[in-house]
Amino acid sequence: MAFTATAISFPDPRQASIDGACSESKLPSPNQDHLPSEPSFEQPQQQQPSPKFKSSAMLSRWSRARSIRSGRMLDRLAQNDKLMEPDLGSPQALSPGCASPVSNRYAWFGRSRSDVSEATAAKQIYMVSDGTGWTAEHSVKAALGQFDHSLVDRKCPVNTHLFSGIDDGDKLMEVIKQAAKEDAMLVYTLADPSMVESAKQACSLWEIPSADVLGPITEAVASHLGVTPSGLPRGARGRHVPLTEEYFKRIEAVEFTIKQDDGALPQNLRKADIVLAGVSRTGKTPLSIYLAQKGYKVANVPIVMGVGLPKTLFEVDPEKVFGMTINPVVLQTIRRVRARNLGFGVEAGSNYFDMDYVREELDFAGKVFAQNPIWPVIEVTGKAIEETAAVVLRLYHDRKQKCSMPRISKRY
Repeated sequence: MAFTATAISFPDPRQASIDGACSESKLPSPNQDHLPSEPSFEQPQQQQPSPKFKSSAMLSRWSRARSIRSGRMLDRLAQNDKLMEPDLGSPQALSPGCASPVSNRYAWFGRSRSDVSEATAAKQIYMVSDGTGWTAEHSVKAALGQFDHSLVDRKCPVNTHLFSGIDDGDKLMEVIKQAAKEDAMLVYTLADPSMVESAKQACSLWEIPSADVLGPITEAVASHLGVTPSGLPRGARGRHVPLTEEYFKRIEAVEFTIKQDDGALPQNLRKADIVLAGVSRTGKTPLSIYLAQKGYKVANVPIVMGVGLPKTLFEVDPEKVFGMTINPVVLQTIRRVRARNLGFGVEAGSNYFDMDYVREELDFAGKVFAQNPIWPVIEVTGKAIEETAAVVLRLYHDRKQKCSMPRISKRY
């Protein structure tokens, strides 16, 4: 359905919300000289302090940062930490860069004190896309990575909400209204210029902080190519995207990688583009699948003490092989969780997550890597799969191209 920005009207939801609130709570109407006063806050009951965990401060901070960046809500943080609601008369009640004073927007949209408390405890970011939302989601995630110090040390968690497939004005307005009610920031990737303009006008009207991720890049590319953009989302009706050779290459790579998981079919290692080697729980399998989705045939080989490595591993081009290592404390934690999920532990006589065994196994893997100095060894502690994959691909293409500045090239 075609529409223009001027054809869409933006009914101000403040009026209906305020009128309803006034009739129930006997507050003066907004048509009078003033808006309803800001809600007062009651002091919450003191909660019991959280139990002390036997772990280093650095590891605890690292795990909290990883929880935030992975998109999980910090429930334990919200429950155990003292989340004191701000005293509007005391500027010291607000942490710099975190919570902000309550504005008239809460009255506009009929928000309760519990809603305000929730907004004070965590900031909300709405991500809107007319497609899959991949670009918006990863852009926000990359931006949040610059604020780990604030999100963790100042205890200001962020909740992100993805809305994909928003391809008409009515859906867009519903999301924007909800963002206004929750005092959220709006990040959008919209191809249709009229919808972009509608989003800008609505955000301006309702005082919603917003960011257009796709617009500036599209304008720059259009200027560089001298061509006007189509304004159609990738999945729009009538836009036919043919199945390319790259698509079938990705399918073949995924099928190959699944068959080669965990050292299976070692006779096929020479057919792999990339071979990953490392001890158990260093992330070989998820990294392999991630790389396969980008079109690379990946095989992974586990390094286990007492089990010989396949001979074909040493017959593969050494520039294709990548070693993976990890901090022993982190590896022990991962293995303990893995053992608990599988239902075995110390009582079963397993030393799978025993610290001495973990260190010994990592030392054994280190000796294997030292005997094969051409294999680059990647430290995966604290790295997301995307970060480790970026390191692998940069080294992989650097070796293939033999250039001073490695690059990953594609043709469209």
